[in-house]
Amino acid sequence: MRLPMQGGRLLRRERGRRGKKRICSFCVDKMEAIDYKDVPRLKKYITERGKILPRRISGNCARHQRMLTSSIKRARNIALLPFSAE
Repeated sequence: MRLPMQGGRLLRRERGRRGKKRICSFCVDKMEAIDYKDVPRLKKYITERGKILPRRISGNCARHQRMLTSSIKRARNIALLPFSAE
């Protein structure tokens, strides 16, 4: 079965549904600051390769994503988190 195309692009209907809207877990917990020493929480936002998850995947708001990024980088510098995968 061929998918209907319009100008070389699939129509929105055929692309599939959008995923569920993610909400910022830091806003839900009403956190004002993200602690760089909270390693278990920071590890949730790092891939198995050691990269920081982007906002569109993690669901964080812009403010908390910036704070999270700086906390992860700070934790890496003092060797609480690895820079890359082993």
